[in-house]
Amino acid sequence: MRQNYTEQQKLDILKRCQNGESILLISKETNISRSTIYRWLSASLKKKSPDQHSKEPTYKDIRKLEHRVQHLEGMFEVIELSGCTSASSLKDRLNALEKLYGRYNTYILCEALKVPRGTFYNHILRNKREKAWYYEHRKILKAEIQRVYHETGQIYGSDKITAILKEQGIKTPEDTVRLLMKELGLKSIRQQAKALYEKEKKGFCQDKLKQNFYADKPNQIWVSDVTYFKTKSSAFSICVIMDLYSRMIVAYKIGTRNNTRLIKGTFKLAYESRKPADGLLFHSDRGSNYRAAAFTDYLKTLNVEQSFSRAHVPYDNSVVESFFANFKREELYRRKYRSDYEFRQCVNEYILFYNMERPHSSNNYKTPLAKELEYKNKIKKS
Repeated sequence: MRQNYTEQQKLDILKRCQNGESILLISKETNISRSTIYRWLSASLKKKSPDQHSKEPTYKDIRKLEHRVQHLEGMFEVIELSGCTSASSLKDRLNALEKLYGRYNTYILCEALKVPRGTFYNHILRNKREKAWYYEHRKILKAEIQRVYHETGQIYGSDKITAILKEQGIKTPEDTVRLLMKELGLKSIRQQAKALYEKEKKGFCQDKLKQNFYADKPNQIWVSDVTYFKTKSSAFSICVIMDLYSRMIVAYKIGTRNNTRLIKGTFKLAYESRKPADGLLFHSDRGSNYRAAAFTDYLKTLNVEQSFSRAHVPYDNSVVESFFANFKREELYRRKYRSDYEFRQCVNEYILFYNMERPHSSNNYKTPLAKELEYKNKIKKS
């Protein structure tokens, strides 16, 4: 038979439940069944107002609201900066949005002025060839992306680089950063870290040179490295390949990004100009570009043996390190380059000077060119 309880008893029980006391303990102390207490709690919740009974928002709900607020704020900014409304002519709206392209997400741009995205993309693709500002904007943004990428140790992807650029006052959508990083060949080294680690565990990165920086003839051992240098307007990666016999720079390449394409392109220049016989040893540090499958597989097709410096031992590639040190002291640090063209020209001139005019102590103070000519004459006589 159901026992009758006073309203005060019910209120006391409910209060204890709301204070977090265990329903099991309350039931034992009061001899009121748990099912009865649960029934009272259920009835109490039903009596609450809709606002009190509403579900507590989750973290996901809060994030969705934050994104929606950011989206609306972006739309308001677009409307304010464009000087147009959805009632303006389509031509005026397209021209206004074109000026903001790259600064805001395309979805926000089109939604703010009610322009179909397909129409906007067609307008951009049709006009961008004639818009010098479009290329200038992309050029500046690429330089900033590359700067952040190198300053942060090449470990950040598009999301973090976008956030850093935003903190520095450069507002651009992550999709744009991702696209430009792809064009620049920039990838977070985190993506290849495990694969490269597994290769090292299997003995892939062996030091076969062992600081023996001397060769008996040209095209027997080549060494390589990349240096990074920033001018007032741009950032460059310079890859060089040196022949250990004469210390001649047999190939070099200047790129706007340090990637596998730069390394492979430089090696291809050296290989096609020198045409070395089988058995060439190619030594470098353990940079991810030199260990990438696209490059190592390419060397295998040419029967080129690969060697790597030990981890954290710069002396294993000290010959090229020494070249870059001299290169910077004698050329790069001494000039203020007024343009990218001037920078490239000066690098070209220095390499020619180094190969043809600059005496080298390891060559008994002969130039690299003189050392190679001496070897060729020796071969002819024999």
